[in-house]
Amino acid sequence: MSERLIRVGHSPDPDDAFMFYGLASGKVKIDGVRIEHVMEDIQSLNERAMRAELEVTAISAHAFVHVSDHYWIMRAGASMGEGYGPIIVAKKSYRLEDLRGKVVATPGRLTTANLLFKIYTNGIDNIDVPFDQIIDFVQAGKVTAGLLIHEGQITYEEMGLHKVVDFGEEWQKDSGGLPLPLGLDVVRKDLGEALARKLSTALQDSIHYGYQHQDEAIPYALEFGRGIDAALGTKFVKMYVNDVTIDMGERGKQALQLLFERGYQKKLIATRPVVELY
Repeated sequence: MSERLIRVGHSPDPDDAFMFYGLASGKVKIDGVRIEHVMEDIQSLNERAMRAELEVTAISAHAFVHVSDHYWIMRAGASMGEGYGPIIVAKKSYRLEDLRGKVVATPGRLTTANLLFKIYTNGIDNIDVPFDQIIDFVQAGKVTAGLLIHEGQITYEEMGLHKVVDFGEEWQKDSGGLPLPLGLDVVRKDLGEALARKLSTALQDSIHYGYQHQDEAIPYALEFGRGIDAALGTKFVKMYVNDVTIDMGERGKQALQLLFERGYQKKLIATRPVVELY
């Protein structure tokens, strides 16, 4: 019997690489399924999800608002910060209100970081810049500040930059301690519920495998790090591959619902999609 090809989109980042190591290495297999890994930056994956191109893909939580007709949310694979998240940095020490009338580089219209920026700021202009160029824009003076995702959240001080605000800290204070939903893995509805749940279980198994075989999974994940050493890479992986990554559960579901509610109240998103986990 021929195997069914399932294309899985994820970012070329240490945390995603760690999650998918079990599947990418062939140590975790799915009966009747052949996985093809598609690695692209998160904004590109968001745009592909808008066209429902990939069967399984990582997306920004924000982007789910626009693709909920075609995809279900998987229980596994979510990136959520527990008291930390995207941060605004600048070359000088600023308070958030000091940035009014200035320009901040943000990492893409559909990213959750961009949604958080709009939720938590007022009167601050932004321009979208590829996430891996934001620090360069700040250092070159092309913008006053930049909104960082990925490893820049833990390496910005080495580059002489100052933290203005951490949206993960702000979220924790006003959400009652819920995790901050940043990224999701979603599965296309036309695959059917049985296969969707099978794929979600396989991703859980892949994450478990990574944790049980860190001597294999961490070096693999670090191949996708940008300018970080093993210690920082390991720290970053464990920041965003945590308990709610293995199973989002009720806390993760509540957090997602709250994020959509906040965006809806501020008229940043048109609908509050139903959050069902597969």
